[in-house]
Amino acid sequence: MKDVGYEHREVKRARYAVAAVFTVHGAVTGSFATRVPWIQDHASLGAGQLGFALAFGAFGASCAMPLAGRISHRFGSRTALRGLIALWTLSLTLPSLAPNLYTLCLAIFAYGASSGMADVAMNALGVEVERLLGKSIMSGLHGMWSAGALTGSAAGTLAAHLGADARLHFTLAAATLTAFGVLAAGWVLDVQPADDEEPPPRFALPPRPALLIGAVGFCAVFAEGASLDWSAVFLRNRMDTSAAVAAATTTGFMLTMAIARISGDAVVNRFGAVRTVRAGGVLAALGGLLIVLAGYPVVAMTGFALMGLGIAVVVPLCFAAAGHAGPNPSQAIAGVATITYTSGLIAPSLIGGVAQATSLVVSFCVVTALACGLAVFAGVLRTAERGGRTEVSRPAAAVPDPRP
Repeated sequence: MKDVGYEHREVKRARYAVAAVFTVHGAVTGSFATRVPWIQDHASLGAGQLGFALAFGAFGASCAMPLAGRISHRFGSRTALRGLIALWTLSLTLPSLAPNLYTLCLAIFAYGASSGMADVAMNALGVEVERLLGKSIMSGLHGMWSAGALTGSAAGTLAAHLGADARLHFTLAAATLTAFGVLAAGWVLDVQPADDEEPPPRFALPPRPALLIGAVGFCAVFAEGASLDWSAVFLRNRMDTSAAVAAATTTGFMLTMAIARISGDAVVNRFGAVRTVRAGGVLAALGGLLIVLAGYPVVAMTGFALMGLGIAVVVPLCFAAAGHAGPNPSQAIAGVATITYTSGLIAPSLIGGVAQATSLVVSFCVVTALACGLAVFAGVLRTAERGGRTEVSRPAAAVPDPRP
């Protein structure tokens, strides 16, 4: 990577631009999630067939994410992100066009592949902006992703309520989000490789530090996937609540995650990544205990809210730590992302399998144990020790702030 001196206002502008790209990326995910029932009916699929098809999203992302670094090296970060975010937003239309299981699997594979490549590219740029600013911003960026997902899901809920055809909904959403995404990507940093820098391999095992960091991310994403997909079922079946209360539990979990991510940078900058993740692990474990021991719906709802609060900043900090861990941020981030995507893929089915064999309570005992792992293994996120606390690594020459 070329050593380029950026002006402070240019870096601040790039921060807002990357945040906008994160929002667009999340809005695509939220839009898709709300119309899965329509896609299932359109392709005439059973529940098992739908689950099989949806797994191709994570499979596609895992296969394609290592390519993002090579694309950025070839075209530069700005041009690469423009192309990849456009590819991601436009791929939203593909699942709605699939008439059967086989075409849906292919469509969701392409959808997941474009998602993964754009994900790696925007996180790598977020890490670069964070490095130049010398303070944590990754939690806030992922908070903007959550805000985008909530916005996309709200628009999708309205479209579903109006009975809109998902093909029309996705086409309009894709056109709008593509325009915003490409416009925002035009203001990110244009990081170019050094003249003597070798292009990253198309496919390579992630470096060892990324594997350790990814293990922490695995625990957090497992808890996130389990809570998102099974919190409403837990309240409905275990606590015998109404459908509205069950749905409100999932919404509360998502809201606590979004709020914690948006406000998380201030906590990280004050206490450091390691302490923040350790405290988050304790909160998540406490939430898991409340879920497991709950005798009343409000206790379980509180537990899921604490779970969301505790795990919210872990994945952003894992990406940040991976990006700072070596000379090739894209490769390290791709490695961590692959591990976390895999966790998100297996969590819902594993929770269901354990629940089938035992009970949902036992399933969430597993989630609680993994949440404890966050507190125990948070130390792998340490990037630099300064003044007795963990901080984001700063560049050799920090960006000058023109303000007095």
